Amino acid sequence: MFKKIVKKIKKYNTIVIARHIGVDPDAMASQIALKESIKLTFPKKNVYAIGMGSTKFNYLGKLDKVEDIKDALLIVLDTPDKRRIDAANIDLYTEIIKIDHHPYIETFANIEYIDAAKSSTCEIIIDMIKKTKLKENKHIAELLFMGLVSDSNRFLFNNTTSKTFLTVSQLMKKYDFNLAELYANVYLRPLSEVRLQGYIEQHMIVTENGLGYIKLTNELLEKFDVDSSSAGNLVNNFNFIEEVIVWATISEDIKNEVIRINIRSRGPIINHIAEKYHGGGHEMASGARLQSFEETESLIEDLDIVCKKYKKEK
Repeated sequence: MFKKIVKKIKKYNTIVIARHIGVDPDAMASQIALKESIKLTFPKKNVYAIGMGSTKFNYLGKLDKVEDIKDALLIVLDTPDKRRIDAANIDLYTEIIKIDHHPYIETFANIEYIDAAKSSTCEIIIDMIKKTKLKENKHIAELLFMGLVSDSNRFLFNNTTSKTFLTVSQLMKKYDFNLAELYANVYLRPLSEVRLQGYIEQHMIVTENGLGYIKLTNELLEKFDVDSSSAGNLVNNFNFIEEVIVWATISEDIKNEVIRINIRSRGPIINHIAEKYHGGGHEMASGARLQSFEETESLIEDLDIVCKKYKKEK
């Protein structure tokens, strides 16, 4: 399948690489890394990585703006369904390729490579480069490493396998990474976020069934000088609370006029709940978007029911 994908890449002079709304390090790192790999292999091609970025992820590189698409190939990364594609109208492209590690939701591309057993889309891109004639360099490898580390939550999630560790080992042996520097890029945070995390720890609501959640209004985020995207990413910092098996940050995003919900689990499957509320993701790590805090009450109730059922079965 990888060779088939590269054959399509060879065919087109213009290639656009997109990913899901709500940028995260795996999605953006895989975009930028694949773009640079294609440019390194085929220097004359026009390759663009598009979507709404975040200053939080400037260390990964810059995204592009594209106009007047004609006879172009669209590669969609880290996105299981077309409604979650950021900044790309799929009807404008001659052909589409999907590369993803989320559970299957729908078919929207001419070629679809899905491996839900992989820790990250970055891990898939590492495999594709290794098994084809696509080229890489140290910078590309560093981007893919950072995306993999972030999406596996430092190898803590269940989709981390022996193959994941072997992949990382081979990259480290080949390029001799400065791990302290790369981890600082991914995990260094401003004091404002640390203080918001402390607020969440103090004010998180925990139900008797093991659901932990907090609602973060725009007024509160402004008080701590943290944007909605950064607030949502803090959800990964609450993995080891004994009384909590599912936890969620519910943050107001004034700029995009939505309520962002980031959900994590240490047992109950939650992605089917996220899909019900205009989102999706992995069994233990998902997200959703709603229009108001009032709508989130139903989502909270559904998550609590899932926790109750899980505890009863266990």
